[in-house]
Amino acid sequence: MNLSSDRMCPHYDGKYRNKFVGALSDLERDELKYKVRTVGGHILFPAHNKNGFTINQARGINRLICDRFDLTLECIRRFYQGEESPLSKTLTNYKDFFDLFIDFNGYIDFFHLQDFINPKKQVEFSLPFDNFIRSPLPLTTDEYKHYKDHTLELMNMRNRRILESLYKPTQVDHKQF
Repeated sequence: MNLSSDRMCPHYDGKYRNKFVGALSDLERDELKYKVRTVGGHILFPAHNKNGFTINQARGINRLICDRFDLTLECIRRFYQGEESPLSKTLTNYKDFFDLFIDFNGYIDFFHLQDFINPKKQVEFSLPFDNFIRSPLPLTTDEYKHYKDHTLELMNMRNRRILESLYKPTQVDHKQF
């Protein structure tokens, strides 16, 4: 399977007709841009095109997602539950990829995404969520700042989780070999 990395969380700087210019200080903007470009700010998706857009392309151009990872993760959660979402067609095209993880918990564990969900295994959204009805973009400067703070927190936790996983001994099922 051919995989490609994708930046999980957009910083929105210079996008959407510069809607967010001036919402953050230079220091805040640079910190957000830096964090989303770290290892913890990336995810792997299949890179080959299957009957339409790749997952990376679909989540980037879908106006109900606008490249937000929390909304993408909700679509993935729904995929595993057999529910519809704005990315249903695309995710179904890559069923073989998602089958590798067995279920949503397997996906979360494999990619160290535990901080992106709550104890009830529901996605923790960076902005208010109303079943893909409202705009996925921050609507106010305060929302953008909240999005930035939440994104930085998630990137820090995921980077730490990935680093810690490198130092933990793993159990290998020797029956596989």
